[in-house]
Amino acid sequence: MKVQGAKKRDISDTLERGRPFVKMHGLRNDFVIVDARQTAYRPSVQETLSICDRHVGIGADELLIIEPARQKSTIHYAFMRILNPDGREVEACGNATRCVAWLFMQESGKSTVTIETLGGTLVCQRKGEKRVNVNMGYLRTHWQDIPLSKKMDTLHLKISAGPLKDPVGMNIGNPHAVFFVKDLKKIDLRQWGPILQSHALFPEEANIGVVQITGEMTIDLSVWERPGKLTTACGTGACAAVAAAHRRGLIDHRKVEVNMPAGRVDVELMEDGSVEMTGPVEVCFTGFLPKLSMPH
Repeated sequence: MKVQGAKKRDISDTLERGRPFVKMHGLRNDFVIVDARQTAYRPSVQETLSICDRHVGIGADELLIIEPARQKSTIHYAFMRILNPDGREVEACGNATRCVAWLFMQESGKSTVTIETLGGTLVCQRKGEKRVNVNMGYLRTHWQDIPLSKKMDTLHLKISAGPLKDPVGMNIGNPHAVFFVKDLKKIDLRQWGPILQSHALFPEEANIGVVQITGEMTIDLSVWERPGKLTTACGTGACAAVAAAHRRGLIDHRKVEVNMPAGRVDVELMEDGSVEMTGPVEVCFTGFLPKLSMPH
């Protein structure tokens, strides 16, 4: 992967020093990105934990592994694996997709790239200096697709914790439950998020979003994410929040500004049922993983 300002090194030299990585963030949602297109990389759960640990490792919200595209097509640039800090592999992450897409655009010189993920194929476009648009695919709203442990109206899930109640359920690469409140600042999501994340209704757990409608085209959002953290920004959460507000009839506009603790993304509900998100990316630094993370 090409990072502006970085010098090229022979692959044998970099492997002697350890496997190279790039650290990036999208609204402070940060990632360690490893290119495994030439040399395969399958970290153990313990290696993933160590890399993402902010005290003994590099520190990241997720470890991203770039692999060769699985579909033999010139359209597909590469496959992106997404590993949570607990080692769990997940289908989607909007902020991560923007970061990886920007790297691919820098590498290829193209303004549009297509990335394969477990959640589907994502089309990404450059939208200015270090700003990327991603079509996140289609929202799933059927109870079995979220998934829920039992049949239920996903527009009004019958769960609650403290002041949070009556959420909207959906899946956009991962499960989300979206709650609406009048004053987001009064919600202690560190207290209620873990309870709702692991609720029996969610066999795969869920990301818990809390939304305050602030205008006809603006919302404020805070998200408690699997595997258990209050995040500064969540791309799929922003998409789910706008879709949930639209499903409930709380907003009429299909293009909405989503403000999160670390900043803003723009979300648009497309006519074909897919969702597009546009937001910033930044490079933190580059380096080399410890040799213990190299294949044996």
